Amino acid sequence: MSVITFSATDVARNFSEYVSRVNYKGERFVLVKGGKEVAELKPVPKGRRLSELSSLLSNGPHLTPEEAASFSELLHGVYRAVDDRIRTHRFAFVGNAMQKTNRHT
Repeated sequence: MSVITFSATDVARNFSEYVSRVNYKGERFVLVKGGKEVAELKPVPKGRRLSELSSLLSNGPHLTPEEAASFSELLHGVYRAVDDRIRTHRFAFVGNAMQKTNRHT
C-alpha cells in the first residue's frame, strides 16, 4: 500500500479520521510541516521484532541430540523429495515441449 502525504495541520484538525483510517484500513500517512516530512502515522506492526529472535530461540524448547538427529534426517528426506519432484516436473515439461516442437517440424 502506498504512503499518502498530508500536512500536519490537516491531520491535527481531523486526527480521529486519520487514526480510524490507519486502524481499519491499514493506511499509512506521512505528515509534512513547512514542506518537510516530519512524522509518519502507520499501523503498529503485528507479531514479534527480529531483535527478539535470539531470546526466543534461547528460551524455547531444546531438542535432545537424538531428536535433533531425527529432525535432521526428516528434513533431508523432505529436501530430497522436493528435489525429485522438481526434477520430474522439469523433465516432463522439457519432454512435452520437445514433443510439441517435433510435431511442428
